[in-house]
Amino acid sequence: MKFEVKTLAAKNAGAIELDDAVFGIDEVRADLLQRVVKWQLAARQQGTHKTKGRSEIARTKKRFGKQKGGGTARHGARSAPQFVGGGKAHGPRVRSHAHDLTKKLRSLALCHALSSKAGSQSLIILDDAVLSAPKTKELRLSFAGLGLSNVLIIDGEAVNENFALAARNLPCVDVLPVQGLNVYDVLRRDTLVLTKSAVEKIHERFSAKEA
Repeated sequence: MKFEVKTLAAKNAGAIELDDAVFGIDEVRADLLQRVVKWQLAARQQGTHKTKGRSEIARTKKRFGKQKGGGTARHGARSAPQFVGGGKAHGPRVRSHAHDLTKKLRSLALCHALSSKAGSQSLIILDDAVLSAPKTKELRLSFAGLGLSNVLIIDGEAVNENFALAARNLPCVDVLPVQGLNVYDVLRRDTLVLTKSAVEKIHERFSAKEA
């Protein structure tokens, strides 16, 4: 499908052909997007939470109270979970929360995420994302002209240094090279901005997988 290309000054810069298999999926599957987002967030979860079990509590193991006649159970250690200061029963342990997800499913979910942005008119294609100087004020004015406030910007193999420096002072603005394109970051921002070089790399990426 044909898609309009704009400049940072919000002027027309021609059009570009987008692959329908990547940007033109009609029925976006929310279940795929949910699975991949869950996979991404699980992989970045630290998993350092921990509580002490009864074997790790430094308390006396001496039996307290009489064996019989006390009217209570015959406890042998104060480190049992039912006592204040005792160990935690079935508490969290240090572990990895990461789980596997097939490359085919992850790739398909990315196509659905890109298609959801294109279908909801939340996709903008820029001619390039280059600034002559790292001026945040200049970039803020450019974003205002394009109607951008909460945005993810994907450039080619390398992000222009001046553009990245100017953008990092703006809230709710993420700038990534095309290698960093992922489902979670696409969905967490209201608008997705791709440069022409990023679109070319995305097309190469998915055409290579089909071959």
